[in-house]
Amino acid sequence: MQKITPFLWFDNQAEEAANYYCSIFTDSKILEVSRFGDAGPGPKGWVMVVKFVLNGVEFLALNGGPNHPFTDAVSLMIYCETQAEVDHYWSRLTDGGQEVACGWLKDKYGLSWQVTPTILLEYLRDKDPAKAKRVMETMMKMVKLDIAPLKKAYEG
Repeated sequence: MQKITPFLWFDNQAEEAANYYCSIFTDSKILEVSRFGDAGPGPKGWVMVVKFVLNGVEFLALNGGPNHPFTDAVSLMIYCETQAEVDHYWSRLTDGGQEVACGWLKDKYGLSWQVTPTILLEYLRDKDPAKAKRVMETMMKMVKLDIAPLKKAYEG
């Protein structure tokens, strides 16, 4: 069992969202669906909590009602090795969602994601501040991150 598990509060789409996310990520599946019983607080038989795994990371999704919508204050970061990976996650997660900026997006449930090429992090940590500055300036002009222009900026 992992020590920390992201717990996502949905209005009433927990099972739908879990299935959607599992369709996007490899090594993903629904592990368990718990339903409300006679004690409530939701209608008997209605999905209460969904336990699922995305790329080996366990999540819980709750149908808790509309009182606590997602905000930009919390996001999930996806590390991508290739542009094809960036493009895959970006296109799937923005379907019905919203592009934001600098690799950030909101999916159709309002959950924020960062689709990030791992090379970007290496470029930004470079000991040469001029290289890191060029990469940062290039990234700040992007919505979906594109590795080729980031590499060009890094190389000067």
